Amino acid sequence: MESIYGDKKEELILAAKELSEHISEIRKEMAAQMGMDPVEHFLIRIKGEESMREKCVRKGLPVNSDSALKIIKDAIGARIVCAFIDDVYTIRDHLKKSGKYEFIEEKDYIRHSKPNGYRSYHMILKTKGQFFAEIQLRTISMDTWAALEHHLKYKKQIGGNTELISAELKRCADELASTDLSMQTIRDMIFEEA
Repeated sequence: MESIYGDKKEELILAAKELSEHISEIRKEMAAQMGMDPVEHFLIRIKGEESMREKCVRKGLPVNSDSALKIIKDAIGARIVCAFIDDVYTIRDHLKKSGKYEFIEEKDYIRHSKPNGYRSYHMILKTKGQFFAEIQLRTISMDTWAALEHHLKYKKQIGGNTELISAELKRCADELASTDLSMQTIRDMIFEEA
């Protein structure tokens, strides 16, 4: 079976590698300024062939490389998890001011969370090689909540407590957001004294 990415697969891999290297450069620059790496963990991937095919079908698109690379905007996906909220926005700013990318879309689910409590900063950018990449920037607590919510969402039988479960997930998301703000405040106080 031919690749969903057609003859662009190697270029796509190279674009993801270049994006990864650039994010590593940003981390080093920020670590030199702050005395610590602002990123707790970082993942980058090319969307799997089968997953991309399924997404084309789900969106009613032809299952071909044009759909995968020109219409769907997450062939490259990156998740950057930071300890503090400010670091999320600083990394975003570094990516934007670099001039290496065209920014297509941004959604700030940190300042404007989804109704279920989900928080993250999403950006879709286009690399110089003209490939789309979706970047999710979030804190450790946001990432933990999203991972747990994902596990619970895909549990086969939730039962009759759907509303209660949704309310509890939202409550937990709000508590974690409050903790993020408190941790940011503590860090700011420490840096003020240094």
